[in-house]
This record gives sequence, C-alpha cells and structure tokens, in this order.
Amino acid sequence: MSSEPVVHVVDDDLAVRQSLAFLLASDGLPVRLHESAIAYLEAVTDVPGCIVTDVRMPGLDGIAFLRRLRERGCETPVIVMTGHADVPLAVEAMKEGAVDFIEKPFDDEIFLTAVRSAMRSGELRTGQDAQLSAIQNRLAALSERERQVLDGLVAGKANKAIGFDLGISPRTVEIYRANVMAKMQAGSLSELVRMTLTAGKV
Repeated sequence: MSSEPVVHVVDDDLAVRQSLAFLLASDGLPVRLHESAIAYLEAVTDVPGCIVTDVRMPGLDGIAFLRRLRERGCETPVIVMTGHADVPLAVEAMKEGAVDFIEKPFDDEIFLTAVRSAMRSGELRTGQDAQLSAIQNRLAALSERERQVLDGLVAGKANKAIGFDLGISPRTVEIYRANVMAKMQAGSLSELVRMTLTAGKV
C-alpha cells in the first residue's frame, strides 16, 4: 500500500461519502471511502493521513470504532462528525482519542481546515511539550467560576444545564463561556475540549 497520506471517510450514508469524496478531491486530497467501521478495520492498517468518521453508525459506532483503533495501536488522527445534539458523544469521542469533532451540517472550509490540521498532526508531533505548558498556564489563569463552566462544557452540557448546576442564568453562563474561550485562546468548542483533555484536566 502507498505511504502517501490519505483521508479515509467512514460513513454508512452513501450520499455523505460521495459528497465528502468530491470535496476532498477538489482540494487535492487523496480519499478512500468505507461504508462502515468494520469495512475500514478489515481493509486498512495504520497508515499516514487521517480518518473522518460519523459517530452514529449501525454495527460498530464511532466511539466503539475509536476504541478498536486504539486497541490495535493505530495512531492515525481521527475526526468525528456529529449531529448538533451529539456534543456529549463528541466529548466522549475525544476522550477516546479523536483529535477533533465537527457538527453537521458544517461549512466546507471548516471541514477542510479540520482535515488539513489532522493530516499535519499525523506528520508533526514535535513541540507538544511547549504547547502543553501553554495550555496549562491558560487553565491556571481561569477563575474558579470559569473553571466550573469549563468543566460543564467539557462534560457536554448545554448552557442551561450548566446554569442550573451552578445556580446562575444561561445568559451569565454565556458570558463566562466567552471569557473561557478568550482566555484559553480557543476558536471553537472542539478546540477548547481538545486543549482541556490534552492538559489532563478531565
């Protein structure tokens, strides 16, 4: 098998596979399509590139797929696609080793940016100590209330649920959430979750 980095798309929906294949190919990225996690596991060993998988699939779902990959020592970066209501599943996926999650429906450029980043992370594993130190310093700069809101976000809770737990309004949670995103220098919820998990705070 070629050592050229490949984007492996794992999704049981044929239309989604074809759409993503066209998008990735138009960006010059080699693509292989798999109709299920089982099909991928039977056909592919650990290869350069990345995997894009849906979290909800019949048979072996995205979470179980990640566990199976980890069990066999696969280090290929994995991006998980989720529905809007599946943030808790996405957080669980990141705890199982996914490098990112994208909520459907997503913008083409956001998707391609995530894939390019995952491809790079598969190639470059240097500078991680410095990055970890920076993340830990940002976490240390959070106030107690900001850390409580962060814990709620990483647990996959909605603003209303976090507010209920902490006895504050959803609007106040939004303000704390914005402060946390700014202090952590996170451009998205998935980036915030990834940084927090990287720092071992969950």
